[in-house]
Amino acid sequence: MFWIFKKKNIVAHIRMSGVIGNVGKFKQGLDFSGQKDIIKKAFSLKKIKAVAISINSPGGSPVQSHLIYSYIRKQAKKNNTKVFVFAEDVAASGGYLIACAGDEIYANSSSIVGSIGVIYASFGLQELIKKIGIQRRIYTAGKNKSSLDPFVDEKKEDIDRLKKIQLDLHDDFIKVVEDSRTSKLKKELGIEIFTGEFWSGKKAKELGLVDGIGNVEEILQQKYGEDVIIKKFEKQKSWLGKKLSGSANHFESLVNTIEEKSIWQKYGF
Repeated sequence: MFWIFKKKNIVAHIRMSGVIGNVGKFKQGLDFSGQKDIIKKAFSLKKIKAVAISINSPGGSPVQSHLIYSYIRKQAKKNNTKVFVFAEDVAASGGYLIACAGDEIYANSSSIVGSIGVIYASFGLQELIKKIGIQRRIYTAGKNKSSLDPFVDEKKEDIDRLKKIQLDLHDDFIKVVEDSRTSKLKKELGIEIFTGEFWSGKKAKELGLVDGIGNVEEILQQKYGEDVIIKKFEKQKSWLGKKLSGSANHFESLVNTIEEKSIWQKYGF
């Protein structure tokens, strides 16, 4: 008797969720050091057809975003493996930069996609400390060391310097998008996509920011058959990390939560 063994189609699936960069003392968001081993393991899985990456992130650190993006592309090239990226609720700012590591990008029609820009936010508290009788004393070596201190009046030269840095970072972001999306961007529609604006998944498809509408399972089944095997890879929080998070100072925990929520709420979440 002869047995015919059907070849299995296997796809590795990585899920990345959260604000990009360090968030608080014990609570860490998405960063390169935390994702590197997971990415490497996913691409090292034997006889895989592709690597799928689900992203749910409003952005964060441009450096960590670029490091994760670059490492995914490096592993894809090294292993000659195709990459499919799936935007969940949000793939915006640094989240979209990481998404550009995909050979193809998919989203839900209601996903928030884009926000190709750079932002810096702070507070001006100099009037507040005057009212409560506090004097701000600063001693530096280097005349620009106290640039953009929220407790003193803004200086034009500090703002100009910051804007130059932002333009450099924005140019880097634009280059990543243009290099990865090449001819897919629909610039002929007359909509400027590099202003920091964001769109629904449906509109993002029209603009060429994503290739199609669909979720992980349905797209992978369309490409590799109904019996495709999806092997999941996701960073798990360590027992120590959970204990440290639980014992963190309540005030610090509240500040961390507010900080993270403020980033998500920009996109309505």
